Amino acid sequence: MTSQDAALCVHRGETVHRRLTPFKSSFRYRLAMIDLDIDRLAEADLQTRLFSVERPAMFSFRRIDHAGLEKRPLRPWAEATLQQAGVEPPGGSIRLITFPRHLLYKFAPISLWIAHNEFGNPVAIIYEVRNTFGERHSYVAALDGAWSRHEAQKSFHVSPFFDVTGTYKFTLRLAQNSLYLGVTTVSEGQPVHSASLSTNCAPASDQGLAAIAITMPFSTIGVSIGILWEALKLWIKGARYHRKPQKIKSGQTSAKRLNEKPEDSAI
Repeated sequence: MTSQDAALCVHRGETVHRRLTPFKSSFRYRLAMIDLDIDRLAEADLQTRLFSVERPAMFSFRRIDHAGLEKRPLRPWAEATLQQAGVEPPGGSIRLITFPRHLLYKFAPISLWIAHNEFGNPVAIIYEVRNTFGERHSYVAALDGAWSRHEAQKSFHVSPFFDVTGTYKFTLRLAQNSLYLGVTTVSEGQPVHSASLSTNCAPASDQGLAAIAITMPFSTIGVSIGILWEALKLWIKGARYHRKPQKIKSGQTSAKRLNEKPEDSAI
């Protein structure tokens, strides 16, 4: 069974963050994410005993964690978000890659909604971004297949040590059983921050989820701890603090394609 055939898959890998100016700082940590076919949640619920949908378990998924949908279907929200950003929803599967709830706790700084056409090719993506204040925003882009580059105006407050200016440059590479995402923040023509996500994917199983629970017991809460720890270190180093703007409603920002070759990518 390939990752595209399974209702529920697990991504294991690492994320790397680098601050490039006015001083250099970086960190990396391991992580685990789930990959769901949003139209097959009932099937995903039965795939392994250590995962559930809308019920407590070692690892779980709840619709309310995404766009406040509670128990409503996910596809209408995803299709409406694509349409509002000027991207025509395709007719194939939509897979959601996100952090699971682990022992009832969840914080997902980014979730990827990857929409496929009827031939199984990735043609659109929603980057659902959340900050530690409980706010969310979506960046939406059409894809050029398994490898795509696009950029969007930064429109959402995610860190007190960066203001809401500049642009994001995205590099996305999708393979049958792996994922790479690179995001560079560019301000006044210069890269100021980069973040990357590299994972390998396999269908979820009792054995695989048990291994994550044992070897990465804090993989989900560790994301929150890591963010706070890095913020403390930046503050000690003297990074400029930017007050959070007034709370905004959830929204979306359209991204445009870039035609640069892979070797031209900042990440």
